[in-house]
Amino acid sequence: MNNPLFSILVANYNNGHFFMDCYLSIINQTYSNWEVVIVDDASTDDSVAIIKQLIRNDHRFKLFLNAENKGCGYTKNRCAKLSQGEILGFLDPDDALKNDAVSVMVEAHCLNRKASIITSKYELVDLEMNFISNGLYGCSLPFDKSFLTYANGALTHFATFKNKHYFQSCGIDPVMKRAVDQDLYYKLEEKGQHLFINKILYRYRIHKNSISHNDNLYKADYWHFYAINKAYQRRKKQKIDNFTSEYMRVYRSNYYLSRFIKLKFSQKNKTKYYFLFKSIFANPIHEFELKIKSLLLLFIRRI
Repeated sequence: MNNPLFSILVANYNNGHFFMDCYLSIINQTYSNWEVVIVDDASTDDSVAIIKQLIRNDHRFKLFLNAENKGCGYTKNRCAKLSQGEILGFLDPDDALKNDAVSVMVEAHCLNRKASIITSKYELVDLEMNFISNGLYGCSLPFDKSFLTYANGALTHFATFKNKHYFQSCGIDPVMKRAVDQDLYYKLEEKGQHLFINKILYRYRIHKNSISHNDNLYKADYWHFYAINKAYQRRKKQKIDNFTSEYMRVYRSNYYLSRFIKLKFSQKNKTKYYFLFKSIFANPIHEFELKIKSLLLLFIRRI
């Protein structure tokens, strides 16, 4: 790599009113060889007009529009496909980068050719981009662990990755609505090394409309569960740190059982007992007493 092109990927949906700070943080980067790929996911606010007004005829910015709302996975997947850079990194339109963020990441990628994903630390800011606190997450992984088995928020913003490693993996799953970054991090660590930079490079804005603060809990849980199961299945055929089959049986049983318990007093009988039977099928012995009692109650109600 020699002065590689860095692609900043922005998936936008109804965040036009925040985009000014995002835009300013990009044009003030100390590293100059970059492009910005923006995909708008059929926003219903004035996002497109605001973005067009800001980027004007700057050839470094490329704006694309989804014909209809397709969700986070599809939109981020399209961002990556439309990029030209050797190194890629996502920036949410309501957040911002530190001025040296791209420069630091480019240097790290050039020095660490085997690194497929490089992550850093972030800070929390308010609506006006005033500092609130340093982010709690972001660290190196223990030598015998992967992000899949360790998690604990180790891999977080600002996360960047090499184009070649991204496309060696199956990339971002376009069907996913949540846990999209988590799923991508699993895939990237399967293709190369992870490197952590202990420096704040990303400014994460806290507001009520951000996905992580205004999410359907069940949907978030489902996509998290989905990503872990997919990673486990892929890694069964690879020499990379993975969960044991026993762990996964308990994990799946716990997930389905938690869904059953949340619906325990619901009238959606088909749905809640579907989750109960899925839990039993995943691991009959796990939480055996609770499962037996629930089955007996179902039997008594039927007679």
